Amino acid sequence: MASNNEDVKLFGIVESPFVSRVEIALKLKGVEYKYEVEKRGNLSDAVIQYNPVYKKIPVFVHNEKPISESLVILEYIDETWKQNPILPSDPYKKAQTRFWSKFIDESVDALRKVISTIDEKVREKGIEEIEEAFQILENELKDKFFGGDEIGIVDISAVIIAYWLPIIQEAFGFKLFTSHKFPKLYNWSQDFNNHSLVKETLPPRETLLAFYKGVYESVNASK
Repeated sequence: MASNNEDVKLFGIVESPFVSRVEIALKLKGVEYKYEVEKRGNLSDAVIQYNPVYKKIPVFVHNEKPISESLVILEYIDETWKQNPILPSDPYKKAQTRFWSKFIDESVDALRKVISTIDEKVREKGIEEIEEAFQILENELKDKFFGGDEIGIVDISAVIIAYWLPIIQEAFGFKLFTSHKFPKLYNWSQDFNNHSLVKETLPPRETLLAFYKGVYESVNASK
């Protein structure tokens, strides 16, 4: 656990999978932290001050030292609190986890395009790109988790696939991530979502579904 003389804060919003990444890592490590809730579209002066380059969440602050970008934050957490490691110690394996975490972020970029466009051709092309990426991940998944028998940084990075994507596709009415198309990846998502520490950290499903239905209505209103 974080000792009493450590000041750990996380600035974020409920709807963000990138914030959720950091929360899951902190839970797995048993680190106590204060969650500072931000308002979407109206970030606090503290966030702007702590992250003047990108001006976005998540922002992680440890003893008044700010860190931004979720994957960078995850590595910092792992190096600072040694218990329950989420990155392997072997340099090659560590490099591989960084590669796959970045690969997942690139897939997220494609998903962002899919849910922000009204152009059906652009959406279809984006879905094709995501399906190709998911097939690669399906082939890469060898154990219960990407981290082996225990959750690691790649699993945490993929929380958007495991938890957010099924909700997003329900809100938008497309079928991209199913047990039929990606059986190993789908089973992994169930194991990940039902992990006791992950489960207690994830935001309420109803909250996210309402949010993404609002996004869907907003996108379609611009037709």
